[in-house]
Amino acid sequence: MPTILPRPGPPRVLAQAQLANSIGDGAFYATSALFFTQIVGLSATRVGVALTVGWFTGMLAGVPLGALADRWGPRRTARVLAVCTSATLLAFLAIRSFPLFVLMFCLYACCQAGLTSARQTLLAGLVDAEERTRVRAQLQSTLNGGLALGAGVGGVALSIDTEAAYLTVFAVDALMFLAAALVLGRLPEVTAAAAPAAGEPRLTVLRDRRYALLTFLNAILYLNMPLLSLGLPLWIAERTDAPKPMAAAVLVVNMLSVVVFQVRVARQVTDLSTASRTTAKAGVLLFTACLVYAVTGSSLGALGAVCVLLAAALIQVFGEMMQGASAWEIGFGLAPDGKQGQYQGFFGMAPQIARMLGPTVMTTLLIDWGTAGWLVLATLFLTAALSVHLVASRSTPAPQPVTPLLESPTNH
Repeated sequence: MPTILPRPGPPRVLAQAQLANSIGDGAFYATSALFFTQIVGLSATRVGVALTVGWFTGMLAGVPLGALADRWGPRRTARVLAVCTSATLLAFLAIRSFPLFVLMFCLYACCQAGLTSARQTLLAGLVDAEERTRVRAQLQSTLNGGLALGAGVGGVALSIDTEAAYLTVFAVDALMFLAAALVLGRLPEVTAAAAPAAGEPRLTVLRDRRYALLTFLNAILYLNMPLLSLGLPLWIAERTDAPKPMAAAVLVVNMLSVVVFQVRVARQVTDLSTASRTTAKAGVLLFTACLVYAVTGSSLGALGAVCVLLAAALIQVFGEMMQGASAWEIGFGLAPDGKQGQYQGFFGMAPQIARMLGPTVMTTLLIDWGTAGWLVLATLFLTAALSVHLVASRSTPAPQPVTPLLESPTNH
């Protein structure tokens, strides 16, 4: 079984920084809703509006902040954005007005989007092209492990349910991002890209129609995320005979499976050709998972519904892992050298779009339409996956450097 721990050197340092980030994120995700409603005193509607505006702003910021990483250096950019993320989290401890809350959450989301773009650019610059998908899979395993640990910390705060407990979690979250900034300082810097030539657009990615199409298609495939976090809990509670805690059980199955199997699944993706074929397989698995989930809307009894839900969850998570590994290879492989930041920022819009559309899509298809909605969702997954296969299989990889060009961290 392949190790989930990256090799020593830049990959392991990236994993350590990822672990610190994800522990903070896990604690934030577990407690933020109750913190903002019970401690800050905002209504659930206002929190929803702020989150939607914030994540939309962050999505738009990913490309220009990625381009900044190309020009300024991804290590330096990532460290600054990690510190800024920490600052926004500390600001939440004092903010109690809605306008300031919206502003600060927009800044938080922008910093998070830019940090993701800069980390991806670091990975592209510090790891040889043939290693990137495997290392990215190891980072994904680290991410899920960190989210689980952070959620555990958040769970303690939820059980204590006092203002001091929530404030402590947010302070710990801020410290985790400061720790990530310190860890990233151990990496060498990637040589900054040259300024665009006269007449060349600064944001080349905005004119790359093929890349835009693949990003949009992957946004459809990334609907498996709100399916897991929102669609299934609502479906289980309202449409099945399974007990409500099954929603948490399905989430645990997903997270543990990614930790254990993501690296193994990613081994089959080595270039654009294998990525396109693996995306097609992922579409078939997601299609099948939706059909199996749809069965749980029948009268199966509690035990029967639980068994079928677990079977569907296992099918879904392997489809998710295949799709993720393929998307990383496609996102890196079609991005030209020197423009990885802006390209990764653009490709990173796919999961953001899925998160924004997810609530409407999931409630409409699964709760309003029921079984028919599962069939529509299954068809969306399969059509998008086959379309990615068609486009990616006909694409030529962008030129990449043979070895990373690095500068010593002592030079900055």
